[in-house]
Amino acid sequence: MATGGNVGWDDEIVLRKRSDFAKVTRTASDINAARRAGAVVSTERKVVTNAGHVGEDFRRIAKLAESEEIVAPKAVSLDVGKAIAKARIEKKLNQKELGVLVNEKQTVINDYEAGRAVPNQQILGKLERSLGVKLRGKDIGSPLTFGKK
Repeated sequence: MATGGNVGWDDEIVLRKRSDFAKVTRTASDINAARRAGAVVSTERKVVTNAGHVGEDFRRIAKLAESEEIVAPKAVSLDVGKAIAKARIEKKLNQKELGVLVNEKQTVINDYEAGRAVPNQQILGKLERSLGVKLRGKDIGSPLTFGKK
């Protein structure tokens, strides 16, 4: 077997050397260890904006953060709460059973009926469909109709 060049017993042979690459770390201890070792450290914050999926609540919170005013969040009206309670009683459901029906907790149903809840369109839609009563727009409490009249 022929050896190439002047290679001795004590010489280190490197078959494959990994090239230096940037290491991504998320802990402060790793960053400090790299600084102590003398490595070049660059820190960047990853900012993800998903403006297309930002809900009305997040826009309102962003406006509140920019302003100096203190504004209480809007809550559902008592008309909506009374309409939910009336339709629930007509269907002979208690708050817990209605919560299970719309996949929400009993406390959420209680907050909507008491007028304490911040309106969520998805929850209102589920309540409308399960109770068969309009809870948004005009004619709150009237029967929910589908399609043409």
